Amino acid sequence: MHPLLLTPLYRRYIWGGRRFVTSLGRTLPPGDDFAESWDLVDRGADQSIVAAGPLAGRSLGDLVREHGRELLGRHAPRAVFPLLFKFLDACRDLSVQVHPDDARAARRSPPDLGKTEAWYVIDAAPGSRIYAGLRPGIDRPALAEALRAGRCEDVLHAFEPQAGDCVFIPAGTVHAIGAGLVVAEIQESSDVTYRLYDWNRTSADGTPRPLHIEAGLEAVTHFGPVGPVRREGSRSAGEPLSADAAARRLVSCDYFLFDEVRPSSDWAVGGDDTWHFLAVLSGTLHLDAHWQLPPLTQGACVLLPAAIGRQVLSPASSSGDHATLLHVQLP
Repeated sequence: MHPLLLTPLYRRYIWGGRRFVTSLGRTLPPGDDFAESWDLVDRGADQSIVAAGPLAGRSLGDLVREHGRELLGRHAPRAVFPLLFKFLDACRDLSVQVHPDDARAARRSPPDLGKTEAWYVIDAAPGSRIYAGLRPGIDRPALAEALRAGRCEDVLHAFEPQAGDCVFIPAGTVHAIGAGLVVAEIQESSDVTYRLYDWNRTSADGTPRPLHIEAGLEAVTHFGPVGPVRREGSRSAGEPLSADAAARRLVSCDYFLFDEVRPSSDWAVGGDDTWHFLAVLSGTLHLDAHWQLPPLTQGACVLLPAAIGRQVLSPASSSGDHATLLHVQLP
């Protein structure tokens, strides 16, 4: 095995744009509706493909099935890779949604995982909003009344985010990403979404998109507001990891560990018998030269298999001031 540079899988929706070019340094084909970039995925036909090295062209799903112990280490065996990582460019408000927890999703036909997720804000236009949770005092009957009256915005908790904010969205939390945001998202590998509200919008033919109010109401298990984890100056600021001064733990939950890493010098990761996923937000980092792989530049994503052990990444500049990356692993 070797470090796995992964090719992005783009999703094009009406609410997307072209900010993956400016925010992630990506090269895109023509079009102004690039809404999502799936950069770590193993869900049926949706597969991350290795872009370089001896395993180029292989899918993540194939590697999980054929080289599970080498790839996943102590978290093997797995039928599929357990997490999905994506970037989103929201040029319009996304619909208000809720995802079920594992127990509720398992009762579906076919069964699926629930969806606990976290967002990291890469870019935030002035006045943009994140909707996370419900205003204090809003219970299920009050939410149901607001949804059926078409005034969901009256009960949503919202705040204006800053670049570098992280928002943890446990399954069962009402949420929406507002217009003007570019975010990174880590989630359980699930595709179960209940749309509660679509801002009373209609399609070109005048019809609204389908809503899933009854199923969505049953799936809501978190009441109250959700706030951001902020880099500095916030009551909920993330704390540095005790063993790694370059990393700030954003989320620790049953499904994933999520860190922001800002190395000022060589940074070591791995060697703990599990995989590590890295997404570079700024700067350039070099893998060990013996891998003969290109440097990790802005927008690059790499999966480090368990079998390759401890890896040392070197910032291109001696100060490392401009290197920022996101780090994901299993607990």
